[in-house]
Amino acid sequence: MNDVILAQAAESGITGNIATIGYGIATIGPGIGIGILVGKALEGMARQPEMAGQLRTTMFLGIAFVEALALIGLVAGFIFT
Repeated sequence: MNDVILAQAAESGITGNIATIGYGIATIGPGIGIGILVGKALEGMARQPEMAGQLRTTMFLGIAFVEALALIGLVAGFIFT
């Protein structure tokens, strides 16, 4: 079955690795996470402006952790291919 699929892909000119598609899909998660994180932080700053400094610091820490997960996914993609 796989031989048939690979032969059809070779005939149609499809090349590359499925891992590139997987990483492309995996970037959706951190993108959504950062969007929610920043949105909620801005909402909190609008509700309590006196807490803006503390919320901003926490937001940047959260962004760093989410980006770290995205980079781990990128490295895992290179390691496991």
